[in-house]
Amino acid sequence: MTILEQHALTADAAKCATDVMLQNNLDVWVYSGNDWFIRNLHAPHVAREQWTVKFAPTVVGSFEAVLTNATKIVGVSDDYDLVARCERNAREALGANASAACSQPYYLDVTHPDANKGMVVTTLSKLLSIPTDEIATIGDMPNDVLMFRKGELSIAMGNASPEVQAQANRVTDSIERFVLPLAGSTLPRAS
Repeated sequence: MTILEQHALTADAAKCATDVMLQNNLDVWVYSGNDWFIRNLHAPHVAREQWTVKFAPTVVGSFEAVLTNATKIVGVSDDYDLVARCERNAREALGANASAACSQPYYLDVTHPDANKGMVVTTLSKLLSIPTDEIATIGDMPNDVLMFRKGELSIAMGNASPEVQAQANRVTDSIERFVLPLAGSTLPRAS
């Protein structure tokens, strides 16, 4: 749980993103550093997210006090069409001040423009001294496309939408087909 690098949204962008999500009737989560703030502990996907991130959220009555250092704002709804519409509304309202992309059909993530999966590839390349042309990227969601553009080999999973698949070098149902042959004998095979 050590933060190596983070990019906070401006307070104005964070407020705008939150307002757009609330106006579109999405539940809102705010991440700041190692903290996760929500308004309703029993809202959709909170339990699953808590299991995934391995820490509990903090319930707040208002996000006003936590928006000044927000690193990610997530809009949540099981109405996939609503989330997609909100993504378009957020992109229009935020412009270049933030990145808005669905990480799942039920999650709209708003982050600093430099806090995306593409920048993760660049940052890891620097931190690990691995050239980006030796990095394979694998994904299945629209927010993976920026990552595809940074690594040499981009692989979309077979369950990805046709738009995401079109952005990758390869499409597969099994990454072993593309990654393990490139690794030669340097990686042990899973049993």
